Amino acid sequence: MSVGNMENSPEPVKFAYWVPNVSGGLVVSKIEQRTDWGYDYNRELAVLAENNGFEYALSQVRYIASYGAAYQHESTGFSLALLLATQRLKVIAAIHPGLWHPGVLAKFVATADQLSGGRAAVNVVSGWFKDEFTKLGEPWLEHDERYRRSEEFIRVLREIWTSEHAEFNGDFYRLHDFDLKPKPLAGADRPHPEIFQGGNSTSARRMAGRVSDWYFSNGRDFDGVTEQIRDVQAEAAVHGRRVRFGLNGFLIARDTEAEAREVLREIVAKADREAVEGFGSAVKQAGKSASDGKGMWQDSEFADLVQYNDGFRTGLIGTPEQIAERIVAYKRLGVDLFLLGFLHYLEDVEYFGKRVLPLVRELEADAAERGAPARVGS
Repeated sequence: MSVGNMENSPEPVKFAYWVPNVSGGLVVSKIEQRTDWGYDYNRELAVLAENNGFEYALSQVRYIASYGAAYQHESTGFSLALLLATQRLKVIAAIHPGLWHPGVLAKFVATADQLSGGRAAVNVVSGWFKDEFTKLGEPWLEHDERYRRSEEFIRVLREIWTSEHAEFNGDFYRLHDFDLKPKPLAGADRPHPEIFQGGNSTSARRMAGRVSDWYFSNGRDFDGVTEQIRDVQAEAAVHGRRVRFGLNGFLIARDTEAEAREVLREIVAKADREAVEGFGSAVKQAGKSASDGKGMWQDSEFADLVQYNDGFRTGLIGTPEQIAERIVAYKRLGVDLFLLGFLHYLEDVEYFGKRVLPLVRELEADAAERGAPARVGS
């Protein structure tokens, strides 16, 4: 297929990183991962990232030990700490409807947004891990019902953040003349904190088109990204909206392609097979209950699941030049942001900022000047 068949955004592509606030690193493998889930390490990483071209960070959410993640820091509190440790970085806290009341979260995020000068955001996670709900005594909804609840959750957040007398009457949530003060900071291009969501199913895509600001995709090749963007934007157009698109990718940049490919080979060869297979069984079972069977991870192979958001499938593995060209090719398809994971965070984030990002910006500038795709050094 052609990768130049969609409008190339005039805005520079944005970059986010997965906050390693969960133990075990970003791959479920026994390979060495020079990373740390503690706060001191993450504070250093956040400052390094914002000084190396990262505009966003996403704090993960897990409530109990699962599949290689024995320890977890809670996402909203951790996100606030990172916001206060940085100056420009926008931090996205992943949260679960069903474990949060939207009014309570709206209050927390409003405070975080005020304290950080308008840099707080949320990622609404509909949930795949049944035990996180049932072990807390909370009901586990079937797939499409989880997304229906998430959509109401987002509508309530937006209503609370933008209305002086919030009203909502849904199947999951109700508001009666609710007024939140102080509200989050607002501007012409940001009426409230940005709302992200993920998912792969038809329910997730339609929900994104109706209510979300950003749609996060698991790792995908060019064809998979094209399909998802078209579906989400078609739904958004019906409602007079445009949704921005984020793509997950695990980035392995080395001086030679052979070096990068060897790192990937070693990651998969040393995979924690029991943990990967357990994770795969859990997520595929959760997605099978989607009404059309198109839930997340349904076509993921063992090697894909070693990076638990299919990050290898995006193909950001190789030399800085190869990776930069692939990033810009995805941008031409409509990808606005890359959510990146790394093996050795401090070293790899700095390498990205010094070796990969300048090439991305060169390609973008060249494409803007020519009005056509460009190659590094052309």
